[in-house]
Amino acid sequence: MQREIKQSHRYILIGLIVLLAVLLFKEIQPYLGGFLAAFALFAILRGQMRKLVEKREWSRGLSATVIVLATLIFVLIPLTGIGFLAADTISGINIDPAAVTAAINNIASDIEKRLDIRVFTPENLSFVPKAGTSLMQTLVTGLTSMLINSVIAIFVLYFMLVSYDTLGRAILEILPFREENKSILREETKSIILSNAVGIPVVAITQGILAYVGYMFFGVNNALVYAVLVAFTTIIPVVGTSLVWAPIGLSAIVQGDVARGIFLLAYGLLIIGGSDAILRFVLQKKLANIHPLITFFGVIIGLAMFGFWGIIFGPLLISLLILLINMYRHDYVIGSLAQPRVTTRENQQSNILLRRRSPFPSISPKKASPENDSKAASDHGSP
Repeated sequence: MQREIKQSHRYILIGLIVLLAVLLFKEIQPYLGGFLAAFALFAILRGQMRKLVEKREWSRGLSATVIVLATLIFVLIPLTGIGFLAADTISGINIDPAAVTAAINNIASDIEKRLDIRVFTPENLSFVPKAGTSLMQTLVTGLTSMLINSVIAIFVLYFMLVSYDTLGRAILEILPFREENKSILREETKSIILSNAVGIPVVAITQGILAYVGYMFFGVNNALVYAVLVAFTTIIPVVGTSLVWAPIGLSAIVQGDVARGIFLLAYGLLIIGGSDAILRFVLQKKLANIHPLITFFGVIIGLAMFGFWGIIFGPLLISLLILLINMYRHDYVIGSLAQPRVTTRENQQSNILLRRRSPFPSISPKKASPENDSKAASDHGSP
């Protein structure tokens, strides 16, 4: 009877925790990007925090302050500054909606004459002025949100770093897994975050540099702005950087500079687009062997759910789902060959090294004995 009462109290407590978590999540959802940014940065910088505190014997507050200032200087300020630079440049461009509509009408008329079809009408071209206004409003709102989330990320990251040792342990304590699977889950999460947090910026910077060099060579106006836009569009699945280089090349062709337009399109397709195809998957594969489909669909889902930081947490969500399924198959499906991992960090030496670095207890092999056998059998009851 007493046991049943304790069990019911446990369920009530879990229900209250879930209810409060849902209520809080609804309120902080607009600022979720800041919390996700802090979590991603914490996963990357936790090792540096441990080194400063445990090896150099710095105080927690000083160590966290130094790391946060370095993050602010080298990561968040450049990202926010580039965003506002692009917005300021774009907003300073004087776009006449009537001129844009007239240009589209001229192109449409040429197509209609050649193909004998009706492409555009004044009614379906009326969206152009509205689209321009809507785009600017979205841009301003997005940059304001990015600035607020950057401030939130700094504050949250500081307190996460100060509690670097107890925070991870507290999270893992409530997970209903064996210690071995907890260690795997922790290291897989870290490797996936590191892969996207390092790999995607490297791809974006490389493509931005290639775009800037090419546009300067071909004499494109506002080459720096277009290069920044190329870097930002690397996170968009499927179309990606073609949203920038394709209109530039087509614009040159429409203006009568056919040869230059063809060269710009070829440069965008082969050099900019080719570097994306090579770097995105090769570099990420070096960091963590995430399947291309996980990255592809993860970015689509993540951008819709979390905004900019969805490029990291979208693939992470899909990877964690696959990881949990593999854990279930490995522990409960008889004869299954599934391994409880998603990335290629599977060799024993790597696993041993990772677990030695982990503050959490790991399972060590023991000599066979009836007591150990019975304990192993009881441990097998949880994934």
